[in-house]
Amino acid sequence: MGQKINPYGFRLGITTEWKSRWFSDRDYKEYLTEDWKIRRALMTKLETAAVSRIEIERTRDKVRVDIHTARPGIVIGRRGAQADELRALLTKITGNPKVQLNIVEIKSPELDAALIAQGVADQLANRIAFRRAMKRAVQNAQRAGALGIRVQCSGRLGGAEMSRTEWYREGRVPLHTLRADIDYGFREARTTSGRVGVKVWIYKGDILPYKAQGEDKISKEAAMAVGETTGGPPGARRVVSSAGRRKPGAEGGGEEAVEAAPLLKEADPELEKLLDEEEEIARRTHEGHEAPHFRGDD
Repeated sequence: MGQKINPYGFRLGITTEWKSRWFSDRDYKEYLTEDWKIRRALMTKLETAAVSRIEIERTRDKVRVDIHTARPGIVIGRRGAQADELRALLTKITGNPKVQLNIVEIKSPELDAALIAQGVADQLANRIAFRRAMKRAVQNAQRAGALGIRVQCSGRLGGAEMSRTEWYREGRVPLHTLRADIDYGFREARTTSGRVGVKVWIYKGDILPYKAQGEDKISKEAAMAVGETTGGPPGARRVVSSAGRRKPGAEGGGEEAVEAAPLLKEADPELEKLLDEEEEIARRTHEGHEAPHFRGDD
């Protein structure tokens, strides 16, 4: 009782899709192991690239890997060198030369739970107070248009001897509503006192399947009326393939600028001032309350 189920698995097949799309009776174990190796290798190699998720799709003779990231310049590299290295790595893992690598840019990282959790974890690793990092994440998500957000940190918070769990929530986060669009992310912060787990839930609204199908049908009919072959959504995400031609401006020219931008931005000046006052009060409170140190003769 009281334990939270993973929102992605809870809604799988209802309002969420599979992150691995393939079917096999004979090679199920091999494909499953390959998917795990692909995700582990890419997340290790692209640790600073703000990767949200990795989707894998297999057909009869081709493997397609989609990397959803907020920093595509780091994934592509200078003149596409990093993307070619990743494609060679995927070919080595899968043993299939027909590997298609797609880099999908995330337009609004403030509404991605995995990226928010990564931003909080990065700030905890940089010795920023956990309350400040959590409140910054909550305010950034609210300003971006989230209907509700919950941020939770578990571990030796603030270097305490005993681990504990603290969380902040703003707005609605209906975890038991199946039609609710709940984005979930989990990351770990490697601090000097141990690992701290960061979980983030974001509520973006309700998903009505029949409404989405109707809007998709209307958009396709409108596109066919004007002579277009496809009627995709107007705000389609930008996809860069390693096998295709790249624009000169997207070949890693702004790699340093993208890498320097933090995932979690600072909050409003008023909130930052309040957080400074809270930290000062906490510091003064804990100054004279250290555990006594006894000598052997006492």
